[in-house]
Amino acid sequence: MSGAPDELADYRAPAARALVLMHEVQLREFIDTWRRARDGGLVLPEVEDPDYASLDRLLLHMVGAARFYVTWTCERLGLDAPTIDAPPEVFADDATLDAYVDVLLAAWRAALATADPRSMEAESWTAPWGAPFTADAMLEHAVLHPMRHAFQLEELMARAR
Repeated sequence: MSGAPDELADYRAPAARALVLMHEVQLREFIDTWRRARDGGLVLPEVEDPDYASLDRLLLHMVGAARFYVTWTCERLGLDAPTIDAPPEVFADDATLDAYVDVLLAAWRAALATADPRSMEAESWTAPWGAPFTADAMLEHAVLHPMRHAFQLEELMARAR
C-alpha cells in the first residue's frame, strides 16, 4: 500500500505524506466496494442516520467527509485550505464521480505538502462531533473512515448472498 519512495517527496511532514497516500488508497477502495454494492443491488438496512438512507447518501457522506477532513486539518495547521466544490447530491455517472474524486484527492496532495512536522501533534482541537483531534489524528481518522464503511458494505453484501 505504500507510495513509491519519490511519490510526494517534497512533503515536509513524513506523517502527512504517508496519511495522504494511505487515504487515497482507502477512498478509492471504498468507491470500488460501493460500486460493487450498487451494481449488486444492495439495499442498506433502515437506520435513523440519514447518511445511511441509501447507497447514494453513503457515497455523499464519504466524499463530503474527505473534503471536510482536509479542510479542517489545513485550517487548524494554518495552511491554505483547498477550495473543493461540494459534491453533488447524486453523481450523474461513474465518470462524474471519478472526476470529482480525482480533484478531491489532488487537493489533498497539494494542501498538506507544506505541513510542519512539528505541528502534526503539537496541539489538539475539538472536531464538530466533540472529540479532540491533533492534525495527525484527524488524518488517521480520514484513512480509517473509508476502511470502516467498506468493511460494513462487504459484510452487508456477504449477508445478502
